[in-house]
Amino acid sequence: MYFENNLMSLINLLKCVQEFDIPYFVFSSSCTVYGNPDEIPVTEMTPPKPAESPYGYTKQMGEQIINEFSKATNKTRCILLRYFNPVGAHPSILIGEMPIGRPANLVPAITQTAIGRLPQMTVFGDDYPTRDGSCIRDFVHVSDIAHAHTLALQYMIDKKNTAGAEVYNLGTGNGVTVLEAIRAFEKVSGQKLNYVIGPRRPGDVIAIYANNDLARRQLGWKIEYGLEDMMSTAWRWEQKLKADEKFYNGKFSQFN
Repeated sequence: MYFENNLMSLINLLKCVQEFDIPYFVFSSSCTVYGNPDEIPVTEMTPPKPAESPYGYTKQMGEQIINEFSKATNKTRCILLRYFNPVGAHPSILIGEMPIGRPANLVPAITQTAIGRLPQMTVFGDDYPTRDGSCIRDFVHVSDIAHAHTLALQYMIDKKNTAGAEVYNLGTGNGVTVLEAIRAFEKVSGQKLNYVIGPRRPGDVIAIYANNDLARRQLGWKIEYGLEDMMSTAWRWEQKLKADEKFYNGKFSQFN
């Protein structure tokens, strides 16, 4: 399903881009293209290693497809934004994350456990060669990610790009362990999280975080939201979902 969704849809989009002479294309790539890197932080020049998951392979392939597409056309400029770990919700709490089924990503698993939607969450591994044994990630607020897209588009509109396809890391540059992320959530929410330590999960990279110098220098991108902002907005969004659920269940139960 990852291959079908991420590759076939990309190819269909690029066909439309070509057919209608769309001048700019911004692609949502991922830090998963780096695999398990030999050195961190990773830069855009860090050699990619084999991906640790099917999702990561689709992003590697997607980048290859876009690079070949950009070589074959002189009409479309492309920017590939390598997201690290986007989390949080818009500060207005009008837009947020709603995973289908049981969440595979850390922060929705944290908030759903805290709200009682999940009885317990699992930290996958505490025996990694990191400072507390859990995996290290670079969490970045979704609003900072969104802002990078507008900057990337303006960068191309202003004809500042020097290549058909350019790549930028979108991460804070700070490595945070899974257990540190949990403690940050507990601090801002006042909730004690019910979690257990489990075995390592296949497909998890040990540690990765970004060198974001290029995005800051070329695009003028800067981080506006810290880890506690990410956790706070994610928690407020989860609380809103719960409140809305109670409201709609009560409002429409009379018609059932």
